Amino acid sequence: MTLQQTPVSILDLATIASGSTSGEALASTLQLAQLAEQLGYHRFWVAEHHNMPGVASAAPAVIIAQLAAYTSRMRIGAGGVMLPNHAPLVVAEQFGTLEAMHPGRIDLGLGRAPGTDPGTARALRRDTEAEGDGDFPKRLGELIAFFQGSFPDEHPFSRITPVPALGNMPPIWLLGSSGFSAQLAGYLGMPFSFAHHFSPHNTLPALSLYREHFEPSEGLSKPYAMVAASVLVADSDERAQRLAAPARLAFLRLRQGRPGTFPSPEEAEAYDYSEQETLALDAMLGTQIVGGVATVTAGLERLLADTQADELMVTTRVFDPADRMHSYRLLANIFTPDATIAP
Repeated sequence: MTLQQTPVSILDLATIASGSTSGEALASTLQLAQLAEQLGYHRFWVAEHHNMPGVASAAPAVIIAQLAAYTSRMRIGAGGVMLPNHAPLVVAEQFGTLEAMHPGRIDLGLGRAPGTDPGTARALRRDTEAEGDGDFPKRLGELIAFFQGSFPDEHPFSRITPVPALGNMPPIWLLGSSGFSAQLAGYLGMPFSFAHHFSPHNTLPALSLYREHFEPSEGLSKPYAMVAASVLVADSDERAQRLAAPARLAFLRLRQGRPGTFPSPEEAEAYDYSEQETLALDAMLGTQIVGGVATVTAGLERLLADTQADELMVTTRVFDPADRMHSYRLLANIFTPDATIAP
């Protein structure tokens, strides 16, 4: 497929910039979702993160309800809900409610990671049992059974009637940054979204596993893979690189165990990176697609050719919401070059 034939979607974290508040970040996310619908983006997802001062998307279901209420056509969903943090019944009830309120517009993306540090994960789960990969398929099976009312009669949950989840199951996606969820999504015949933006070296192997192990299901007859990438478009390559600098510093602080609010370009320019830090960031973030329209177009074309993705999802983190919205306007023009899009 060409870029013009490829659906493009948005992943947002409700970024809290230095000097701003979580309320302002959430208001900016709503404003961006409304703009995204006007620009023709296919879907808009929010991600679950906890104990991060620079991220306000701790409660995706609540945010999705607001976004869906203030948009009318675009698909709205979670990218994703970290299933180990929640009882499957609670997730089924929340997303069954959303699907009942906004039929045909809700997506439920599920991840295995906690989306936070170990201490916060313990606070979320309120238990001390270590949960490995083997627990995730069990939780996923319970979640689907609550939506479908398909527990066997002898199952202890068979007498539970999960209103309004029952009969209101949105499309369920599996998210991944390695091969485990890729294979599971394939075995179950589910759509799969890969986190290329923070695990670029695993992208092609995971997509290969997904397609190799795919089994057609009632909901999906052939593999459907979405690739999430970090993209920033500006009026020039130089301007884009300056706007991208705060994300590098924010990522470094996160990796060093000291996350904070999202830094300004001035903070990023003032930071004195060591050679080791620069090399580590280049290795992790070197596949970000950052630049003017021509540079980003070429980068997206390479990504699409390499991955053969059925859909691309873009995440853009910058300090000023106006720069973020401008980036998404320019990006929309790349995917729909003949459209007339107001500045």
